[in-house]
Amino acid sequence: MGEYRTRRLRGTLLALTLAGGLLLSGCSGGGTNGSGRSSTSNGSLPFPAPAPSSAPDGREKDSGHLSTFALDVDTASYGYTRRTLAEGRLPEPTTVRPEEFVNSFDQHYERPAGNGFTVTVDGARTGTDGWSLLRVGLATRAAQPEAQRPPAALTFVVDVSGSMAEPGRLDLVRDSLGMLTDRLRDDDSVALVTFSDEARTVLPMTRLGGRRARVHDAVEELRPTDSTNLGAGVRTGYATAVRGLRPGATNRVVLLSDGLANTGDTEPGTILERIANARREHGITLFGVGVGSEYGDALMERLADRGDGHTVYVSTPEDAQRVFSDQLPQNVELTARDAKAQVAFDPRTVREFRLIGYDDRRVADRDFRNDRVDGGEVGPGHTVTALYAVRTRPGADGHLATASVRWLDPATRAPHEESGQIETGFLGDDLGRAPYGLQVAAAAAYFADDLRRSASESAALPDAPGLPALAERTDALASRTRDADVRELASAIRQASRLRVAD
Repeated sequence: MGEYRTRRLRGTLLALTLAGGLLLSGCSGGGTNGSGRSSTSNGSLPFPAPAPSSAPDGREKDSGHLSTFALDVDTASYGYTRRTLAEGRLPEPTTVRPEEFVNSFDQHYERPAGNGFTVTVDGARTGTDGWSLLRVGLATRAAQPEAQRPPAALTFVVDVSGSMAEPGRLDLVRDSLGMLTDRLRDDDSVALVTFSDEARTVLPMTRLGGRRARVHDAVEELRPTDSTNLGAGVRTGYATAVRGLRPGATNRVVLLSDGLANTGDTEPGTILERIANARREHGITLFGVGVGSEYGDALMERLADRGDGHTVYVSTPEDAQRVFSDQLPQNVELTARDAKAQVAFDPRTVREFRLIGYDDRRVADRDFRNDRVDGGEVGPGHTVTALYAVRTRPGADGHLATASVRWLDPATRAPHEESGQIETGFLGDDLGRAPYGLQVAAAAAYFADDLRRSASESAALPDAPGLPALAERTDALASRTRDADVRELASAIRQASRLRVAD
């Protein structure tokens, strides 16, 4: 299968206005060469793309051919689903977010040399009435050696409420923070805030050089107490972060909680409203770490979205190792702020389309270049994948879609864009013979889609297999590369299949 990859718009882009419904006025339309990569010619897109209106079922109507969303690197939904299935329960459908399932797997996209993104666009036909799955892949640069990243100023905000007394829950938090403290550099700084019915600053912002033992002692003394005043914890955490703000460093609040707020402010809107100045004026971002068999998924996810950050879910020491040691640069450093993606489908070849997931990350199409509208924050080593179900017109031939990403430089806030495109001729004829990463992404999306539907609902995605067949297909994928993460996906699908039959 061929694919279209990145073309770079060098330097800083001035803020542009969408005029006449064009997606990328003044940007390269891209051409083809024998390798299937986009060319670097300049010019406008080959078609006008008016902003879409919404159909009653939420799908984009034929009169609109743009899809715009804020980038999201959260993976908590998939982690919590695996924990729930391992305990013999199907997850609540409202906790299943397909994009977080898909983004839990590295797609091995080509990466840029510096800050910014590469854009990869490919797809494959499903064999169902003209439907295909289209993959838009965005990748940041690889993480730099530890010594080359900017220093970090991290404020740990730790839930020590009564619900954290569940066996192993607070132990896992202590182990995670201890691991993170050991991995940080001497010129990094940490502060520690705890909250139950009230919040208190246990440790002000402290440079680690020569003081690690002091941090470890504070972490080891964490004990569960009373109710959960998450609002007080977040307010005190951000106030502590502002007092310890380090210019030129990555300033981040790390919230570790089960998200089960039961006293004080319990709504993310009011919680985040109180720290808006810290978030906007000082650039302090939020990294949410969820724990516990009972988990306030919706609250933690909304907090991260409003706090310009992302969430993960940790349930085992192995998870903690991956998040706080192996993936440390992803979760500390930033390479892009307010990143948004926009995909323009050619109405001459595309009959209808649907973005899979990103339900609460949609952005008005006119706001793609409005840099005052929040996007997503992304670090080094991250990949973001968006899957679309696309139905082409009978006999369609030619340009299919152009995908663009826009972001702000984290230091200068200067805007940049990159994009890539695909033609119908580069859609693979069979999803079963598509590139490995596309097949894994499709398996994760099919799994999430199945978990979100009741037994009486029809499949929302084209050519969706049942869970038993999907488990076999995913096992076969894992066997090709001995991929442990994909093997875990196959196991989770099997567990869900057994539980579905037992219901």
